Amino acid sequence: MSDFKEVRASHILVSTEEEAKNLKEGIDKGTITFEDAAMEFSNCPSGARGGDLGYFGRGMMVKEFEEASFKGEINKVTEPVKTQFGWHLIKVVDKK
Repeated sequence: MSDFKEVRASHILVSTEEEAKNLKEGIDKGTITFEDAAMEFSNCPSGARGGDLGYFGRGMMVKEFEEASFKGEINKVTEPVKTQFGWHLIKVVDKK
């Protein structure tokens, strides 16, 4: 458990692990920004905002997503995270 009460995160939601891995590879290599990838490929309405979900506290997101967000490093993209909604890449923007 971290001491942080809230996390601000952005995410990209896709249907398959392969899609998530391919996007992460492009982001890591710098061939596409996280925000552009979210706008172009995310299946979530937040994609229009570059994947920005704003701040959220514990208990507000599904367990797997919450755990990855609270453990994630600021400005780093997580490995793909599977939830009931699909596969996510999560970028932690801030913790407070």
